[in-house]
Amino acid sequence: DPFGWTAQGIETIDVDVEEGDFGLDRIEQLVKQHEVSRFVVGYPKNMNNTIGPRGEASAAYAEMLKERFHLPVELWDERLSTVAAERTLLEADVSRKKRAKVIDKMAAVMILQGYLDFKN
Repeated sequence: DPFGWTAQGIETIDVDVEEGDFGLDRIEQLVKQHEVSRFVVGYPKNMNNTIGPRGEASAAYAEMLKERFHLPVELWDERLSTVAAERTLLEADVSRKKRAKVIDKMAAVMILQGYLDFKN
């Protein structure tokens, strides 16, 4: 939101690494539409706090965003965000089919909300 208090899910952008499509054109549209001033990228650390291949890929994506948009990019620990999102959707009695469609967006909202809560 404009005050930076609550995270809002907008959409899930498909990425095709093999095709070299990282969704940057769509992100550019969203940056302009929503007057984005910074990015928060989920940083999947291992439970022992080490960084594995997915974490390295997230850090590389963060660098790609910095280079393309010249905006600050924060890496934010996303451990257990998908588990928390799944739990929330289960508690809301969302069907398995519907959960599969929204789990990534919900996890992203939880990552962003954790960042906003920490910063505020």
